[in-house]
Amino acid sequence: MLDSLEGTILAVGDLAYRHGTAEEYATCYDPVWGRHKGRTRPSPGNHEYESSGAQPYFDYFGGQAGPSGQGYYSFRAGDWFVLSLNSNLPVGGSTAQGQWIRSELTANTSRCTLAYFHHPLYSSGPNGDNARLAGLWQMLYEQGVDVIISAHEHLYERYAPMSPDGQRNDTRGIRQFIVGTGGAGLYSVMRAHPQSEVQIVAHGLLKLTLTAQGYNWEFLQVGGPKTDAGTDVCH
Repeated sequence: MLDSLEGTILAVGDLAYRHGTAEEYATCYDPVWGRHKGRTRPSPGNHEYESSGAQPYFDYFGGQAGPSGQGYYSFRAGDWFVLSLNSNLPVGGSTAQGQWIRSELTANTSRCTLAYFHHPLYSSGPNGDNARLAGLWQMLYEQGVDVIISAHEHLYERYAPMSPDGQRNDTRGIRQFIVGTGGAGLYSVMRAHPQSEVQIVAHGLLKLTLTAQGYNWEFLQVGGPKTDAGTDVCH
């Protein structure tokens, strides 16, 4: 599917099952996803850290993964400002990562901003909500971030724009996508979160088309039709 799509690839963690070892990157990830390594911008998941310090992950992606041992960085995608964050490390406002996030977003002049990291704050999957991410969400919300992409749950889920307390907010809310559909065994939906608009249990890719004022999304299901699509504008 990626062979027929152009653009930047966001790989949102747990990329080489099951322990993120150098051997798993060499024999599992690289033979398939590896041919698109040059345009991939990764973020580490918890399984990367089943190898000490996620070192095989940093060795495999090199500078594309951000500073080794930190794993957070920013880049531009067209008119958008994008943050790749490391939700395995402390993310509070007083941490090194938190201070870096605030500095990056304070200096940002783009209307549209996207952040991605492995663990979702809210989830309808078996892992459930993760209150540890509430402070990060609050920081991103205060700085006007438009879209968050996470994974961790092996399913696809799209949320309505919401505030960090999980309430719908069409004016300043962040739209969260969960896209854990890249190859591992799929999970079931346990209970639909009040702001969850779509849940799909299938392998596939999320295609985002970014414009100067907003974005279009499509979930492209393996061996099936386009099963979720829409458009929205930035704050």
